[in-house]
Amino acid sequence: MTATKRVTRADLKPGEFLCDHCTAKCCRYFALPIDTPDSREELENIRWYLLHEDVSIFVDEGTWFLMVHTVCRKLRSDNLCGIYETRPQICRDYSTDNCEYDGDGCYDQLFESPEQMWEYIEAVYPQKKPKKKPARTELPIVS
Repeated sequence: MTATKRVTRADLKPGEFLCDHCTAKCCRYFALPIDTPDSREELENIRWYLLHEDVSIFVDEGTWFLMVHTVCRKLRSDNLCGIYETRPQICRDYSTDNCEYDGDGCYDQLFESPEQMWEYIEAVYPQKKPKKKPARTELPIVS
């Protein structure tokens, strides 16, 4: 069995499309920007998002995103669009110029579980532990 060379953008021949060589990464999730959290309470709300299946949070260039890992209902088994001619405008506006086909998938920060967010919350907004009161000692009664 011989390994096939991964096609790069530079390898594309005239009339050939990058999508013909991709696993449709862009059709397997969507990400929406969210307000940058600036309090423990707001980070707790984000931790709530992460308690749901197929959700992650990432930060890229200072912008926070909610990413929902779900496959487009119209993605065909050959990884092409089943409604290409009538696809939504957001798909029409999308370009392979900046797509993640050959991207490394790295973000400034990535949270994939509520436990990761909890650790982040504790690092950024540590809870103050109540000071222990000194133990009360009984003095012996001297007569």
